[in-house]
Amino acid sequence: MDHLRRLGNRITIPIPTDESGFTGRECPNCKGYFKVQFGTGLKGKNLPCHCPYCGHVADHDHFWTEEQIEYAISIAIGDVTKALNKDLKKFEFNHKPRKPFGIGVSLKVKPGRPTPIRYYREKQLETEVTCSRCTLRYSVYGLFAFCPDCGQHNSLQIFNANLELAGKMLDLAMSASKEVAERLIENALEDCISAFDGFGRELCRMQAEKSTDADKARTLSFQNLSRVRQTLMNLFGIDLADALTSEEWNMVIQAFQKRHLIAHKMGVIDEEYVRKAGDIHAIVGRKISIQEEEVRGLINLLRKLGSCLSQKIQSATEES
Repeated sequence: MDHLRRLGNRITIPIPTDESGFTGRECPNCKGYFKVQFGTGLKGKNLPCHCPYCGHVADHDHFWTEEQIEYAISIAIGDVTKALNKDLKKFEFNHKPRKPFGIGVSLKVKPGRPTPIRYYREKQLETEVTCSRCTLRYSVYGLFAFCPDCGQHNSLQIFNANLELAGKMLDLAMSASKEVAERLIENALEDCISAFDGFGRELCRMQAEKSTDADKARTLSFQNLSRVRQTLMNLFGIDLADALTSEEWNMVIQAFQKRHLIAHKMGVIDEEYVRKAGDIHAIVGRKISIQEEEVRGLINLLRKLGSCLSQKIQSATEES
């Protein structure tokens, strides 16, 4: 059985990547599917893999997808079958009859149908990320995730990327007509606040079990800053406003109230806005005015708030 012996007790089967160089992975814990680009990220041998969805950590050999396993098995069976057929060929013989009425005996190996290879295609995912800490390129469903290499959660990275997009919208507004510029500035304001809301929700959801009320932490909204400031104090013992001066905090509060008018009142000032925003220039019934430099200022302040919130929640949960 020389050909089988040459195969040895291990068959190496390269797993193909997709057209962008990504390899599919499947979490053994939550069965979540994601992709990584090997060659980017951390360098070294026997590095663990972190599930981007549930955070489960194990060796990379535990993250094969079902399709990859089926593909590898079909290749292995095919290689073993070919080697076995070649070895059995050596046992073929053909003894012809020696006399007119003698009996001839022969043995011929007829290989069966080749084992079909179980080819597959990696799935298309929704978000591609390059980790800001270890530079691993990975792809996931949804938006927020742990880095499969270093385990860093990407919530702050995604949040800052959204703020950068809002800044680019403001750049476009500078060269647009008046009506288009106004809409771009309003959209940039809404996008900034939506990004902060999504970022804060994800951060609290991720650390909910370490709060004083896990259910409340999982459903916390960040669209009402005054309310969420007090709730964060109760849940995690942190003050959201610590990163800003009182003047800066009031500027952010006012921007959030303007966003509420745009989303729910067509931008028309009402008494609730005057009361909550502390805007001395506001006139009930008039349309709210939002300036480009005002939104740029908000972007900078939200970046400071986001960084502070991320650090404080991490510190608070590590101490608990």
